[in-house]
Amino acid sequence: MSDKNKWDDFYRASELRDADFTSISGNTLKPLYTKADSQALEGEAELGSPGEYPYTRGVHPSMYRGRLWTMRQFAGMGTPRQTNERYKFLLTKGQTGLSVAFDNPTLYGWDSDHALSAGEVGKTGVAVDTLADMELLFDGIPLDKVSTSMTINAPAAWIFTMFLANAEKRGIPFAKLRGTLQNDILKEYIAQKEWIFPPEPHLRLITDLMAFSAERVPQWNTISISGYHIREAGSTAAQELAFTLADGFTYVERALKAGLKIDDFAPRLSFFFNAHLDFFEEIAKMRAARRIWARHMKERYGAKNPRSWLCRFHVQTAGCSLTAQQPEINIVRTALEALAGVLGGCQSLHTNSMDEALALPSEKAVEIALRTQQIIAFESGVANVIDPLGGSYYVEALTKDLENQAEHYFRRIEELGGVVRAIEQGFPQKEITRAAYEYQMALSRKRKTHVGVNNFVNEGEALEIPLIEIDETVERDQIRDLAAVKARRDNGAVHDRLRDLEKAAAGPGNLIPALLECSRLYATLGEISRSLTRVFGEYREQPFF
Repeated sequence: MSDKNKWDDFYRASELRDADFTSISGNTLKPLYTKADSQALEGEAELGSPGEYPYTRGVHPSMYRGRLWTMRQFAGMGTPRQTNERYKFLLTKGQTGLSVAFDNPTLYGWDSDHALSAGEVGKTGVAVDTLADMELLFDGIPLDKVSTSMTINAPAAWIFTMFLANAEKRGIPFAKLRGTLQNDILKEYIAQKEWIFPPEPHLRLITDLMAFSAERVPQWNTISISGYHIREAGSTAAQELAFTLADGFTYVERALKAGLKIDDFAPRLSFFFNAHLDFFEEIAKMRAARRIWARHMKERYGAKNPRSWLCRFHVQTAGCSLTAQQPEINIVRTALEALAGVLGGCQSLHTNSMDEALALPSEKAVEIALRTQQIIAFESGVANVIDPLGGSYYVEALTKDLENQAEHYFRRIEELGGVVRAIEQGFPQKEITRAAYEYQMALSRKRKTHVGVNNFVNEGEALEIPLIEIDETVERDQIRDLAAVKARRDNGAVHDRLRDLEKAAAGPGNLIPALLECSRLYATLGEISRSLTRVFGEYREQPFF
């Protein structure tokens, strides 16, 4: 009898815990993984070495021995002045990159004085209405030395031109600017639900920005193709992987259709993944993402430049895993999720603060979140060895399994006519809804445990951590400042440039120069949105049942 058969007999005779031995995504897990499970790999060529195709083990040969990941803390609150203070605080604590969170009105392309903005200004991020706000937001921050990420989608193109106009006024060449614009509209239709126009005009703006930036802002990542919000909406790890990469393939195809050459724009594409609580599944997901993207870019789209094959990504720990109950234990959740992001090979990382299920993070909470990254980087030892989990029977088998599940989804999406047609038919939305329901039922039936929520509950617990509150003066001050900008700008020139923008939108040319002209003259976010809406129309989602 072989050793494996002997172990099987011992295992079957063992008394097991009454527990759900599946992944957080609901995948069945074997009790033990062996060499036979990882033999699904097609030899060393599929695993490869770090920095070599297909990049399963990392996008750089030296990984964190050469350079640690960029430590970002997603931050935005109240007015641009208040957020600027938070950025300077974080930079003094050792943060190495900025990440801008915008409030809901800004994300929808509304000015702070819009009727639908009432009560929301500055509440979940920073309010930005004009170039004047961008000037305040980055006052005193060396934009040519600090990498900046902006989480904005529907109005991303004109928020970015405000950023460019600010750099221009400060004498900073566009070529020296480094950072990332999220600018991923497809995941909005799938998960986050913040859009302005139908898909086609939004996709045009994205390809316009790719073309403009490839020539004028060469160090900028013009799109961060995001799985984060797909996962926050309730998807499985495989769905996050599949729908995110499928969105990425769609952007590639649209850029090629617009006449761009793949090796001119593909090196500046980047990704944004969620690090959830299932430690090994998350690591495997990130390894699979690199391998899938490299293979498709090389073999399907014919990219020749190895930089076009790289799936470079930012990771944020899972906001949906945080609890309002016993909020201090969110520190532990975040630490485990951040460690998964690092072992998965991320290029930058945001760690959520313990109080984010309740409010915007306090200075103390955000400092602990940043210190979590620094402990992982400088005390844990995990950055000393490249891909320390490479070759693990379990991790390699999980990686291959997630890769296969993603490829299955790609085939289903193609059968539906591509990502846009699949969205119009509600396919990804329904898949995510079903996964979210199944996970919630597992929690309700206590087959899965959420500590402090459905088990290990502290009855009558009193909240003892300080919370930030954004009061009504933020909205009042922002509306006052917006009125002052409108009063002192050249309103005739603004009107002319907005009219020029509408004409450009009705034609086939690149819209970014026209948007930049509007931003230079302090046209507002909402004015630009309305001008484009007159040409492109508004999107209304079809309900699915």
